[in-house]
Amino acid sequence: MTMSEIPLLRILMVEDSENDAFLLLHEIQRSGYSVDCERVETAEAMKKALEEESWDVIISDYNLPHFDAPQALAVMKEQGYDLPFIIVSGTTSEENAVAALKAGAHDFVIKGRLARLVPAIQREIQDTITRREHRQRSRELEAIASISMILRKAQTLDEMLSRLLNQTLELIKAEIGSIWLYDASTDQVNLVAQRGWDAEDLITSFRRGQGIPGLVIKSGQTFISPEIFTDPRLTKEYQGNIPKGIGGACIPLHSDENIVGVIFINVKLPREISDEEVRVLTALAEIGGNTVRRMLLLEQTLKQVQRLRSLRTIDVAISSSLDLRISLKIVLEEAITQLNIDAASILLINPQTKRLEFSEGLGFRTSNIKLTSLGRGEGFAGQVALEKKIVYIKDLNKPDQPFERAELLKNEEFITYFGTPLISKGKVQGVLEIFNRAPLRPDIEWLNFFDALSWQTAIAVENALLFEDLQQSNFEIEAAYNATIEGWSRALDLRDKETEGHSMRVTEMTMKLARLMGMNEDLLIDVKRGSLLHDIGKMGVPDNILLKPGSLTKQEWHIMRQHPQYAYELLEPIAYLKQALDIPYCHHEKWDGSGYPRGLKGEKIPLAARIFAVVDVWDSLTNDRPYRQAWSHTKTLEYIRENSGSHFDPQVVDAFLHHLPELLKK
Repeated sequence: MTMSEIPLLRILMVEDSENDAFLLLHEIQRSGYSVDCERVETAEAMKKALEEESWDVIISDYNLPHFDAPQALAVMKEQGYDLPFIIVSGTTSEENAVAALKAGAHDFVIKGRLARLVPAIQREIQDTITRREHRQRSRELEAIASISMILRKAQTLDEMLSRLLNQTLELIKAEIGSIWLYDASTDQVNLVAQRGWDAEDLITSFRRGQGIPGLVIKSGQTFISPEIFTDPRLTKEYQGNIPKGIGGACIPLHSDENIVGVIFINVKLPREISDEEVRVLTALAEIGGNTVRRMLLLEQTLKQVQRLRSLRTIDVAISSSLDLRISLKIVLEEAITQLNIDAASILLINPQTKRLEFSEGLGFRTSNIKLTSLGRGEGFAGQVALEKKIVYIKDLNKPDQPFERAELLKNEEFITYFGTPLISKGKVQGVLEIFNRAPLRPDIEWLNFFDALSWQTAIAVENALLFEDLQQSNFEIEAAYNATIEGWSRALDLRDKETEGHSMRVTEMTMKLARLMGMNEDLLIDVKRGSLLHDIGKMGVPDNILLKPGSLTKQEWHIMRQHPQYAYELLEPIAYLKQALDIPYCHHEKWDGSGYPRGLKGEKIPLAARIFAVVDVWDSLTNDRPYRQAWSHTKTLEYIRENSGSHFDPQVVDAFLHHLPELLKK
């Protein structure tokens, strides 16, 4: 047996006699052990020895001058150790020996029978090793069960992978590790989680069969190396920039018959990954592989649901909003979120210039994209519009495919480009563009969603163009209606020379007062039309009555008072003017019910008519008539105050008086 093969036994001896200690060591060495021993005589010395060194066994005399075996046993337990504790003594009684064994000593050897000492040590050390292995295995099983529970609680794949790596490193007391997943669509294994590496020097992707992760994916076998840098099985290509002094184990993540990735755990020399640790890592890899597969399926399902919801969101936006900008912004927001890209823009064809021009964009660092203007066939977007097909550029920086807007977007640092035509009813309306600052690896679902986005965007553009055309037609019709109404109003003023300009003045003042009283702007449109046409019914009054210079007879007044009814009969059949009837029909009604044509009272009179009534009287009294001079403002205000509550609505009168300075401003 060589010196290197002699087993080393580390003994902490609690003994005050050097001679007795020598005899004990001699007996142990005679049995073939190399001994590393420290002798202590006090509790303090024993505590220090336990803290500073690791021991295989404690041998203690029963009685020392200031210390004894039961006290030494108590010190060991207080310090948290569970070492083989053997009492060797020749002076203690049998009762003390039994008491010591009950207190926790593992054996009791009489100094006169030292032949029993070595077998006792061997037996206790083996029992200790067995207990430690059992406890270690139990801890490993508990840890694996705990990790399995933790992984099941993860909500996302990234969260699960992070937890798996953290818990694995903690379990085997390592500080460096990574997890890689295999993408069958690209035949690459990609880094998805790492701890302990310098991120700048770390390679993040290998093809299957390259690098240690790629080798394990291809072979399906665990790879273990004491030091990767000097491993003769690996060329530099496969070492993956791992520095000297680092070893590790790379274990495949299995799911059924497939390998979904690897977990790569690294340690610094002189430590090596042990067989027990490989066994634990393999168990965790089995759990991790199944969990990864489950999470991938879950995330794929959730992504499909999210994309369906996204398309629904766009549908709702298109159907509920008539503003194209709002619809396009929602399209871009969903594109960036669901396609996981950096930026997107929409170019629309200008109907006048026939050029592609910027409409909306999102995710750009600068506003330069807004300067985009391309002809059909010009640049990538122009090519999309001309050929009506998707254009995909993997690397915008390649000289063989120059990007026509490279200077315009030089600060954006884009690498990947996608452009798809916006086609509606066979006509290209524009182009949806996607930009990314890293390479994209689109799968079929990604491309399908991108295609769906382009169709929905085209629908939004088509709807907006149709609405704009319809809106323009409505504007033109409305302008024609308004011009007609104003023409009727001027015609009435021209017919009744006494009131020339009256309609425009009362319309302006009524609008101001109604607005100051908080009337909705939508209602003010009908207030304006009603004010302009308030005397439209006088078209039914004969000239001999309307233009009579003298007083009217009772019969003539009866005919004159019919003009609100004539207004109703004239305007009511016209749907466009039906909501404007309140003033022409009711402006001669009075608050106390004494007005005409229906004798309405109080709030049964429409508010617009109550407001107009005050303004109408003000304008009539403060302007000259052939039969009288204009009244002063003071006299007119006094008249309006006196008739508040009888002729006029008191609240309207209060508002009129309060806001009169504003109403008189031109």
